[in-house]
Amino acid sequence: MQAQGARDLPRKATGRFRREPGGARARGGARRLRGAAGAALALAILAGLGGAAARAGMLIPMDLVQTDHLKAYGVAYQALKAGMDVEWLLNYRSGSFLLGDSEELRRLMLLEGVLFEEVDAGAEAGIYGEIEANNMEAILLEKAPRIAVYVPPTAVVEPWDDAVMLALDYAGIPYDELYDDEVQAGRLAEYDWLHLHHEDFTGQYGKFYAGYHQAAWYQNRQVQFEALARAAGYAKVWQYKHATAERVREYVARGGFLFAMCSGTDSYDIALAAGGTDIVDAVYDGDPADPRAQPQLDFAHCLAFENFTLEMNPLIYEFSNIDMSDYSRLRGPAADYFVLFEFSAKEDPVPTMLTQCHVNMLNGFMGQTTSFNRQTVKPSTLVLAEVPGSDEVRYIHGNFGQGTFTFLGGHDPEDYEHHVGDPPTDLSLHKSSPGYRLILNNVLFPAAKKQERKT
Repeated sequence: MQAQGARDLPRKATGRFRREPGGARARGGARRLRGAAGAALALAILAGLGGAAARAGMLIPMDLVQTDHLKAYGVAYQALKAGMDVEWLLNYRSGSFLLGDSEELRRLMLLEGVLFEEVDAGAEAGIYGEIEANNMEAILLEKAPRIAVYVPPTAVVEPWDDAVMLALDYAGIPYDELYDDEVQAGRLAEYDWLHLHHEDFTGQYGKFYAGYHQAAWYQNRQVQFEALARAAGYAKVWQYKHATAERVREYVARGGFLFAMCSGTDSYDIALAAGGTDIVDAVYDGDPADPRAQPQLDFAHCLAFENFTLEMNPLIYEFSNIDMSDYSRLRGPAADYFVLFEFSAKEDPVPTMLTQCHVNMLNGFMGQTTSFNRQTVKPSTLVLAEVPGSDEVRYIHGNFGQGTFTFLGGHDPEDYEHHVGDPPTDLSLHKSSPGYRLILNNVLFPAAKKQERKT
């Protein structure tokens, strides 16, 4: 699918790999041959060797035969961290990985329960021939991205978990935790990829006031956030959060990769639009919101959304009309699903990477922000998945400056309606979760584009 905005996404000629004359590609000092001519030449070389099929590498299939899709991403990450070449075979067997042969990786995959297949030079030539002839592409991953998660310190008690942190921990992918002070001190320059933990950047404590303002955890969070804001020199928590949102925006503009789920998506853009305007009620900060807050919103400052209307009532568990959770609630878990778009792997490798999965229809899952109102999504924002026949968009991506952002609605792909206080999802029971695959696609995505940090 050639989607609106896709033409602006990075192409394979932007430095991820270099092509040799005749279509061959340099990799690790050796030439890998692709296409029908390349496959024929590779087979001829094998014939000249008397039919001996030298072991060329290992394929991690990502279709339905894979025994642990999630840990497969961790294996690919560890290979990159060790300096090995990893190719992401877009749309080939649901986004498989091709790696060089390594006893260490073999041992790791056996220990982790990740299915892999030995590939000799002839089989590899056949893979490249199939890729060349179909809507597929081989993308060379260049490095293990440096990963940060924006998450409160342990003193801020939160009775919920975060799907991205669960995925990273299960896959064995390392990350650093940081929060407002580190962001505002410029620490984001140390990282390629940033995830915004389940967060409320508007300074309204998740708009949990109506249901939980008497709960100990809610009161503790408010005390802790107010103390952090004062220590940083801000009179109000919302000012503190809006400043953090601005620093994150600058990080993306300089080339950072941003990923967020649930309330970390719309509350973030709302904070950018509000800027220095008070949009929070007295129950949160002791004074009323600016009565002219809505017309003062600057949608041009947002990454993904525009023309939205704020929900100013502190007793309503909603930030704005961006979110369409009520529609998922009406459908219920048995009828709630969304569909991934298909893109041209050769022309639009970035959205293709982000949508790699062994299914194209996924079960829905709710969050404080479950889906996005199509009428509030900027035309420059690329839709990756939607609820068919509706204005509900579930998964979006876009460019901003030299960087990108990707937002996924919902809280936990394997817990339809994750409630406050519910235990974390055990991913060992969901090794082939399509929704968690979308998260891990985003983790590996920065490896496919060489980043020159500008600080």
